[in-house]
Amino acid sequence: MKFAPLALAAALALAAPAGATDLTALTGDERDAFRAEVRAYLLENPEVLMEAIAALEAKQAQQQAMSDQQLIATNAAAIFDDGHSWIGGNPEGSLTIVEFADYRCGYCRKAHPELMQLLELDGDIRYIVKEFPILGEQSVLASRFAVAVLRAEGAEAYGTVHDALYTSFRGDVTQAALDRLADDLGLDADAIRAEMDSDAVTDILRANSALAQRLGISGTPTFVIGDQMIRGYVPYEAMTGIVAEERG
Repeated sequence: MKFAPLALAAALALAAPAGATDLTALTGDERDAFRAEVRAYLLENPEVLMEAIAALEAKQAQQQAMSDQQLIATNAAAIFDDGHSWIGGNPEGSLTIVEFADYRCGYCRKAHPELMQLLELDGDIRYIVKEFPILGEQSVLASRFAVAVLRAEGAEAYGTVHDALYTSFRGDVTQAALDRLADDLGLDADAIRAEMDSDAVTDILRANSALAQRLGISGTPTFVIGDQMIRGYVPYEAMTGIVAEERG
């Protein structure tokens, strides 16, 4: 088990008689006898080990949450108001959800329709996308395309492309495929292609990557919701619960 070494130490303390927890003070025979007693105790009372693991997990989760809150507070401006990330949902919403996403990420694709449903039904959520391509060159190309659309065609076009890259785009991400997507959506493929190679797009992706590194984010999707950081896919029901908790 992941936490077995620390949990076993806690179980040893629970199993040991008073005055016998200092193993360094025991003789070899006493230590062997003590180990045999502990083993017998744990075999007879395995729930002790499970209780120790549960307590350790709860403590570590609390420590992680406190650390995340500090990281979010320290980097709040870059997270919530960087000046370059697309803002969807209700821009004046009382609660903000920030998503670090990669278009090639299966769990990002799974989360997208559920997140769009939440934004539509709630109506009071500000949604920010941080382009965070970490799954190879095709991911980078897709994010460059999306950021270039935002810069060349505006926020509404970005929202359309962002949705299309998850819901209708299939196959390998190539420049030709992205050009076709732009044409299909009535966008200026030439202008977008020219912007994709700009220093501005490169700087935005670098800034997002640096922010993710400061926040300890290494996977997608990762969500910042209020003062919580949610690493990984979260089902719709759980996401609505987190939103309610942050507003509570």
